[in-house]
Amino acid sequence: MYQERLRIDWWTVAIWAVLTLLGILTIYSATYSSDHASLFDFSNFGGKQLVWAAVATLAAVVIVFTEPRFFSNGAYPIYGAILVLLVATLFLATVTKGGKSWIDFGAFKFQPTEFAKFATALAVAKYMSGIDVAWQQSRTKMVTLALVALPAALVFLQHDTGSALVFLSFVFPLFREGLSGVVLVIGVVAIILFVLALLVNKYILLGILAVLGVLYLFLWLNKRTARDYWRVIGVLACCAVFVFSVDMVFNHVLEAHQRERIDVLLGKSEDLRGSGYNVHQSKIAIGSGGFFGKGYLGGTLTKANFVPEQQTDFIFCTVGEELGWLGSTAIVALYVWLLVRLVAMAERQRSRFARVYGYSVASIIFIHLFVNIGMVLGLVPVIGIPLPFFSYGGSSLIAFTILLFIFIRLDASKNQLY
Repeated sequence: MYQERLRIDWWTVAIWAVLTLLGILTIYSATYSSDHASLFDFSNFGGKQLVWAAVATLAAVVIVFTEPRFFSNGAYPIYGAILVLLVATLFLATVTKGGKSWIDFGAFKFQPTEFAKFATALAVAKYMSGIDVAWQQSRTKMVTLALVALPAALVFLQHDTGSALVFLSFVFPLFREGLSGVVLVIGVVAIILFVLALLVNKYILLGILAVLGVLYLFLWLNKRTARDYWRVIGVLACCAVFVFSVDMVFNHVLEAHQRERIDVLLGKSEDLRGSGYNVHQSKIAIGSGGFFGKGYLGGTLTKANFVPEQQTDFIFCTVGEELGWLGSTAIVALYVWLLVRLVAMAERQRSRFARVYGYSVASIIFIHLFVNIGMVLGLVPVIGIPLPFFSYGGSSLIAFTILLFIFIRLDASKNQLY
């Protein structure tokens, strides 16, 4: 066991420790009160996060000393247990901010959604490790889709759309394992069409697509066959169905506050007192930090509570105000370093299980990082997902720590096959 501990990627552990520590200090600063000035006052957010960090550290130590085959052999049971918890959440959870994703045990709240991410990563990695990847086989696609879609659907039923969208991150590890790049292209095109359908007259949009189809046929292709014509007609028909279904999804699937946030992001409305308030105040706070920031505990807008949820979803605005552009860039660089290391670690695995799981870890963290900072800057809609290791919350910190350290443990035995 001692030799295995020497093979642990201590740089990755160090990045986790630094991010977690900086998160605690930032939460303490964001919610600072002279009446509860001590970081070790466990009645304030900083003190509580310190406790959760201790629990997360204990979980990390247990994982490091766990036989790596446990995670491979236990992938499906862990996944099944989390699915049961997600179903139970629909019946047991209390309504919090319009969602039903928290089970209240009195002294503390528990969010199974956060743990569903690493459980799904284990299940997908387990399934992928037991097959010869052949994405042209429908069964492979359907099983993989089901493993990801089932927890995502249960999370969506809890009215936690942001966390449900995180499960789209699994397309990246599957792409690494041989999934056609056409899937990524279709996904990007679907997002672009969704946005354009909300901004442009649908008939004009379809006319533009038809012109692009004609140009493709007569300018791109040297030799055209009947199959090419039917292919273009089929694509245009699918686009038409998608474009005309956008209104139904927007008006009947998304919640009212989600529609308002998208309208604000797209510039269709400007509700600075309502749905656009958080982002507006966040951008003011970040902009006021300038290049060097106002200094630790010096965030005047943060201290005045102008930005709601500044210790959770909008924790990065505290970083921007107090540490400025320089400090914010350093934090983002730390995350990028972590992501680069995770990808490098994934590529050096002999086991497909460990490789797929590693890419899943990197993808989940990347999506959280991109969306969280993007919504704080007003670049993406506010969908309420935490910044990994930084945002306040025991479920989030512990779940992300488990997610990361399982891979660290697998990497420590990267020469094994399981």
